[in-house]
Amino acid sequence: MVLRARDAERPARRQPAPVAAASQPVAEGGAFPGEGMELTHILVVRDVERARDFYRDVMGAELYREYGGTSAVFRFLGNWLLLVTGGGPAEDKPTVTFAPPADPDTVAHAFTMRVPDCRAAYETLRSRGAEFLTPPVDRGSEIRCFFRDLDGHLFELSQVG
Repeated sequence: MVLRARDAERPARRQPAPVAAASQPVAEGGAFPGEGMELTHILVVRDVERARDFYRDVMGAELYREYGGTSAVFRFLGNWLLLVTGGGPAEDKPTVTFAPPADPDTVAHAFTMRVPDCRAAYETLRSRGAEFLTPPVDRGSEIRCFFRDLDGHLFELSQVG
């Protein structure tokens, strides 16, 4: 390793602290992650009522709460989904704008749902109105298919073969 003069002026990189076990409660030293914490997926949608109906009626998610026509909270497969309408920067996110996917064919985030029978899940969701890109495809070690919600968020059904 060659040390250059400018490297000597840099402060040493701080090593990250070890991650505490997830079983430690937050109250004990602020463990992260810790007991009582849960992950919520935020999806930005164009029309919260239409999206609410899709997630409830097509996906079978459990509607937990709605907030004034701008957001809806669901319980789905052990996770929280928060559907929100778009919005500009705010005090706590001064450079961030929330917007639904601009191009549904360009994916930055997707959901995979492991299912015991991909073809059966496909038929169920299709009968409820989900529009799939293709029928299930058998790739040898996996059977999978993809669909989008009404705003273009991509979902995959995956059956390990």
